[in-house]
Amino acid sequence: MKRKIDLHMHTKVSDGSDLPEEIVEHVKDAGITVFSVTDHDAIKGCRIVRNCLKEGDPDFICGVEFSCKDAGGQYHILGYAYDPESESIHNIVDKGHSLRMKKVKARLDFIKDKFGFDFPEEEIRHLLSMDNPGKPHIGLLMVKYGYALTKEIAIQKYINKLHLHSEYVKPGEAISGILAAGGIPVLAHPFYGSGDQLILGEEMENRLKYLIGYGLQGVEAFYSGFSPKLIRQMLEYADRYDLYVTAGSDYHGSNKLIELGDTGMENIPEAASCVERFLQIALPGK
Repeated sequence: MKRKIDLHMHTKVSDGSDLPEEIVEHVKDAGITVFSVTDHDAIKGCRIVRNCLKEGDPDFICGVEFSCKDAGGQYHILGYAYDPESESIHNIVDKGHSLRMKKVKARLDFIKDKFGFDFPEEEIRHLLSMDNPGKPHIGLLMVKYGYALTKEIAIQKYINKLHLHSEYVKPGEAISGILAAGGIPVLAHPFYGSGDQLILGEEMENRLKYLIGYGLQGVEAFYSGFSPKLIRQMLEYADRYDLYVTAGSDYHGSNKLIELGDTGMENIPEAASCVERFLQIALPGK
């Protein structure tokens, strides 16, 4: 039977709208046979999903997405098939979460000082108690209290006015932590850098070689935002550097207009065989 694959999706543990318990049913409804939950800087959702799975459910691969940055730029590093009990993966998750919380507090202080946007103490406590709050959560709070018409306006017009020079998890740290946990490090949506930045040509190739030097093993060549031309370019890079190929939609539930299973694989006849080598490692015996 032909597999339907989606290895990049988010739950409420990070910035998705679905609870981990709900996403399993949504995956089944979408006809997906192999999936992974890749919450930002968090593996709690994967643990919940694993406990929800029953015999006959789609095959599941533990995932995570680390937001990374160094002097060379911004990167999103996916980790797959790691040991969720590994100390190395927990260390990176804990660091990512700690840095994320610092940024949330800085943004709350900024919009209060700059624009006078304040919230009740119970709302602040709730926000800071969340697993991985970020700009979307602050934006929704602003909408709730009438400071902005939409979450998108809140982020673009107000929250993004703060330019943070904060510390990030470095790509080498994320890759090393994933490898030490027995996992497979993969570059998410490789052509996309920071914001709307599109990375192509020599810059893209240098970026890959730089991360391969740290131990990068794969690229997300199939992605909801990629044209068939971009997909084929990334498949060429994967072949040139002997990298695994993965496929992901970057589904966030109602928080983004992306459907489960929207990976672009249907546009490339050889797509299934490209991803199969990764699945043989991530799902041994399946």
